[in-house]
Amino acid sequence: MPLFQRLIQRFMYLEKQRKQAGMKRILLLIGTTLFMASIGCKQSPAPAWEGYSINKVAEEKQGMVVCAHPAASQVGTDVLKAGGNAVDAAIAVQFALAVVYPVAGNIGGGGFMVIRQADGHTDALDYREKAPAAAGRDMYLDSTGAVIPGLSLNGHLASGVPGSVDGMLEAFARYSQLKDFNKLIQPAIDLAEQGFHLTERQAKNLNSAQESFIKYNTKKPVFVRDSAWKEGDLLIQPDLAQTLIRIRDQGRDGFYAGKTADLIVAEMQAGHGIITHQDLQDYHAQWRDALVGDYRGYQVITMPPSSSGGVALLQLLESVETFPLADYGFHSTEAVHVMAEAERRVYADRAEHLGDMDFYPVPIEGMIDPAYNQARMKDFDPAHATPSDAISAGTPAAKESEQTTHFSVVDKDGNAVSVTTTINGGYGCKTVVSGAGFLLNNEMDDFSSKPGVPNMFGLVGGEANAIQPGKRMLSSMTPSIVAKDGKLFMVVGSPGGSTIITSVFQMIVDVIDFGMTMDASVQSSRFHHQWKPDFIFLEPDSLPAATMQGLRAMGYELNIRGNIGRVDAILRQPDGTLVGAADTRGDDHAEGY
Repeated sequence: MPLFQRLIQRFMYLEKQRKQAGMKRILLLIGTTLFMASIGCKQSPAPAWEGYSINKVAEEKQGMVVCAHPAASQVGTDVLKAGGNAVDAAIAVQFALAVVYPVAGNIGGGGFMVIRQADGHTDALDYREKAPAAAGRDMYLDSTGAVIPGLSLNGHLASGVPGSVDGMLEAFARYSQLKDFNKLIQPAIDLAEQGFHLTERQAKNLNSAQESFIKYNTKKPVFVRDSAWKEGDLLIQPDLAQTLIRIRDQGRDGFYAGKTADLIVAEMQAGHGIITHQDLQDYHAQWRDALVGDYRGYQVITMPPSSSGGVALLQLLESVETFPLADYGFHSTEAVHVMAEAERRVYADRAEHLGDMDFYPVPIEGMIDPAYNQARMKDFDPAHATPSDAISAGTPAAKESEQTTHFSVVDKDGNAVSVTTTINGGYGCKTVVSGAGFLLNNEMDDFSSKPGVPNMFGLVGGEANAIQPGKRMLSSMTPSIVAKDGKLFMVVGSPGGSTIITSVFQMIVDVIDFGMTMDASVQSSRFHHQWKPDFIFLEPDSLPAATMQGLRAMGYELNIRGNIGRVDAILRQPDGTLVGAADTRGDDHAEGY
């Protein structure tokens, strides 16, 4: 075990004993550890690992990071303390999550970043994956035209060209305050080289994926071992560390060219994938104008396509704005009914109109026009559910021009970053690039493998999201920032596949309409309707019995499922204090200073 790691473990143990043992004894023991290591003496075993200290709520003045793993939250906070801005911290968190959160954190996937600077300037970065040049609209169909089950989900053919590395380099070039990329990626390298301890949830997830890792890899990846993983086990990833070092030292060419690119292409050839050197060279993240809307006097800043999330979020807010949700009450039959009917209509629009706007004329302006969305609710019946078969996509004005992870960052100057990033399913396509140590995504499933046929999340897509070479697949990711009277108010986002949009929607409504605290909103139960299938999906014990009875009487079919969303959010209070809230549905952690 490296000296640095032994010292960290010893220090963590000693810190817990400080009050009992006294500082004098602590200093003596630390000194003894250093001396014994320096002369080569073997150490006594480190104390048993006692788990991460996870904060679900943090309240601080200077800066805040909320993300899916406590080690990554600490990395981001350390960058803020060192003088980095919110973008610097977000870059460091992205790379750290690629190490400590393999189920979704990634350099083999892609995502979206929404930025609001303290002066009100907004920006949006699309580093969503792209289809390889050899991809085609019928690549997942058999000779009869039927979708081949699993082909777009598992193995090499399911992966799009990764965008995370290029996205982080683009964000660094445009917005970094530290101007030292090494300081942002080195913490991730250290975590990969020295290892990190698995949480109980991570151990269970790795154990459940063992068969898939064996089936969909050409060589045994580091995630596979003979004995079961358990809480506290140290996961060391030397191949991933070397890949991160190449990115540190060579920048873009450390991933999209040279040895890493060779390893990606060799992996593709070994597993009958189609990503080539040219695909990697041709990949570039895209800066876009953030979408900006208004809800009850609050400014909502969110992501444009290739995300569907921002458009859908603004549509949902505009659809319910004329209804007195606050009077109805949180999780009342009336409030859930209005919100579900809005969701039903918006998801019908999503299926018909949304796709990569570099390839398809998405009618964004028409779709986020308040008049259009209010008109879509004209046939709303306050006493009855509208069958989804009776609802089709609207006709907005023509264009004038489930594993995912989210993190939210605010720095001391009030700059805010909202990032949602993904490899799509848990552990992506289950394939690790041999010799490079990172998982590839299965984002090709987010295309319409066949227009009208649902994807893994049950979402139906149309021609707007058909597969084309070089095209970005549609996403539900909805990184968002809310401002009020020219000042930052909220940073919010969530993983959760098709439920991302409705999770973010409910967070905003919970706080603005129902007056809930950030923590109460994040931890509250959620519901979801996506047009088809025609259910309201509910978390267990999520709605009062009277509400459920009322919804059934209106004609709704209720479907109990697992977790909906996993929100990590930050609220700025009137006195400037930042409140970070991390979702109890995961190991998410809020850290500030």
